[in-house]
Amino acid sequence: MSAPRRTERALGAVVGSAVGDALGAPFEFGPEGAFSARFPAPGSGGEMCGGGGWDPGEATDDTQMAVLVAESLLECGGLELPDVFRRFQRWAAAEPKDIGLQTEAVLGSGDPWDLAAALHFQCNQRAAGNGALMRAAPSAVYFAGLGRDATMDAARRLAALTHGDRAAWEGTAVLHELVRVALAGDDPLAAVAGALRAVHPGHRERYATVLAPDWHPDLATEFNGAVWPCLGSAVWALRTTDRYEDAVRAAIDLGGDTDTVAAVTGALAGAVHGITAVPARWTEALHVPLPGFGGRVLRVAELSELAARMADGPRDPRVTAPSVPRP
Repeated sequence: MSAPRRTERALGAVVGSAVGDALGAPFEFGPEGAFSARFPAPGSGGEMCGGGGWDPGEATDDTQMAVLVAESLLECGGLELPDVFRRFQRWAAAEPKDIGLQTEAVLGSGDPWDLAAALHFQCNQRAAGNGALMRAAPSAVYFAGLGRDATMDAARRLAALTHGDRAAWEGTAVLHELVRVALAGDDPLAAVAGALRAVHPGHRERYATVLAPDWHPDLATEFNGAVWPCLGSAVWALRTTDRYEDAVRAAIDLGGDTDTVAAVTGALAGAVHGITAVPARWTEALHVPLPGFGGRVLRVAELSELAARMADGPRDPRVTAPSVPRP
């Protein structure tokens, strides 16, 4: 079998992330092994089951916010952070089924786009959730052609819109870089060391721990709703499997924040294995409602078109953007 082309990998990253999100959503906050206990035979079907308030194949806030980022990048021709923030606010005001507490607080604060997350962090000193990591697949594809520094910087800027803790920025930046490497047909696991060298020194050790080859999610000292164990769990799932399907199953079987861990895993595994590795029985039911945007619902055809356009990258290679305050 020939290696996937770059466009196939881009589609795999974006659609694969959405599939992981929808597949994992019904198992969120459940026990370890719940997915395999219900579906013990891989490939037997029925896994896109819905439940927990989600329809079969329905994507959560993870993918909804990812689509909003993607559409802003495409319509603005680059990174326009105020536009992304306005889209997030419009979506949040429409009362989506699920929204992270921290994200909701930032978007509903009434503070300016470039201060809201920082002010929230100053007051709460807790903003290292995985809510920026979960939405990063499209932007990782979009900025990949600009190289490591540019893609990691874009990730930090996007993360900082809702998360004031630099830990969230650095984890999102690492994911951007690993997807970039995978899209080029190279091994993202072999690129971990290089990505870590580009991480802010104050956060490097934490990420080095969870991205190490001998790390297992059972060693996590925090719930996988935090950004570093979430990313570490996704990399572990990729490292210990050989197929997209197996990686996503392993991610969901970890329990906890299953939709986001599976979404991040799906982005990485999709970028490595390509869109053809994402089972059609999982994409058929996939749909992404966009509250606040006229009742729009994206299905796999629309997501695939979006991903293909993202793969073309920015119209302007300079992609300048307003600065985001640093803590």
